[in-house]
Amino acid sequence: MARILGIDYGRKRTGIAVTDPLQIVANSLATVPTHTLLDFIKNYIAQEAVEAIVIGQPTQLDGQPSESMRYIAPFVKKLQKELPLIPVIMVDERFTSSIAHQAMIDGGMKKSQRQEKGRVDAIAATIILNDYLQSKTKIQ
Repeated sequence: MARILGIDYGRKRTGIAVTDPLQIVANSLATVPTHTLLDFIKNYIAQEAVEAIVIGQPTQLDGQPSESMRYIAPFVKKLQKELPLIPVIMVDERFTSSIAHQAMIDGGMKKSQRQEKGRVDAIAATIILNDYLQSKTKIQ
């Protein structure tokens, strides 16, 4: 099996998570400046087998796409064009940042560490990827 990448796309920074090769566990991989994201993904895929890319889809409480989709949609199109053999899967990311903050508190992280926005992005990407893995398990 190959790994699955999870992405919490942001206008400035993007959190990235990855599964193990058996797709059992998701872990934070990195937080990168968004303008370098495509190059980061290409470099990663050149070194590791990747089966799919899961991207958080920001939605409002009523299920409608949020304003952030206008930034994410062009990136998704570019990603699909550059890597046509790797499926890109959109997953609802509602509340992932809040859940990431709570996970940091529950994990005993100091306030100064919790204020590092890049850390929150990477944890949110991990949550998005874990949610996808759980939904995939339910389907099988």
